[in-house]
Amino acid sequence: MSETWTVLLPATIDPSGPDELSDFASFVSIDEYADDAALVADADRFDAVITRTVPLTAAFFDAANALNVVVKHGAGVDHIDIDAATRNGVLVANTPGKNTNAVAEHALTLLLAAKRQVVRADAATRQADWRRHDFMGHELSGRTLGLVGAGNAGRRFAELLTGFGVSCVAYDPYVDPSALPETVRLVDTVTDVFEAADDASVHVPLTEETRHVVGREELRLLPDDAVLVNTARGGVVDEAALANALETGALAGAGVDVYETEPPTEGNPLFDQERAVLTQHNAGVTVESARTVSLAAAAHVRTVYEGGRPDTTLNNPQ
Repeated sequence: MSETWTVLLPATIDPSGPDELSDFASFVSIDEYADDAALVADADRFDAVITRTVPLTAAFFDAANALNVVVKHGAGVDHIDIDAATRNGVLVANTPGKNTNAVAEHALTLLLAAKRQVVRADAATRQADWRRHDFMGHELSGRTLGLVGAGNAGRRFAELLTGFGVSCVAYDPYVDPSALPETVRLVDTVTDVFEAADDASVHVPLTEETRHVVGREELRLLPDDAVLVNTARGGVVDEAALANALETGALAGAGVDVYETEPPTEGNPLFDQERAVLTQHNAGVTVESARTVSLAAAAHVRTVYEGGRPDTTLNNPQ
């Protein structure tokens, strides 16, 4: 094909993917647009979009007359109006599993940092405030971790935990039990997970089914030395309920990478909780995963350019 495409890119992307498309594509960065209105006004120039977290609304798809495909740089697509894409004949695909190891390692990092109060101890040490017994933490070895979601990242996290002698209970009605590590036992409900777990970690996409699936009732089932980790999506966990559990001592700590509003605003209730370890939705972002995901996203764009359909396509536009 000799047609040249214009591809909209996220503000940051490893150059390896765009480089692979340079024989037929020119590129525009999302950070050239001040707001959604400016993006919508220019939407008809794009043949393809690689997106991270900027919302792609119905107004965008209605205006994007030349658009063929949107590819999510990662797995979660809650910021994409897939119904509107489908209505406008636009394929939507994602790149699941490409940053699995990065997310799992980050979840383990948050779990250990929260259990051992690493951030609090670091801050005190830098202020020459030596009171090491105030930062007495809890060990991970030999405990049971509850997984809400046992897909790619959840399974990899469970594999990493075997080195600590940690077994897992998991709720995931969509997973093939034969794909799970031997250390993971499936249970029937989210409640069953929290009743059986010593600590818990969330690994599900944000949908109407999963919104606030972890709330006050689930958190109160954990022991008071438990840590909750969320590297999935902010809305899966009720932030107010989590902050309250930390405030009252119902939980020993939390590791949070994702928020109900991103970036989180000044009044976020978790900001006042010193036993919460907070990162910036960067669980899946490593040097290695950035290259892998960029190449995978670019490969999907090329597939559509050449008349094909990516194997991770999420809709069926006519």
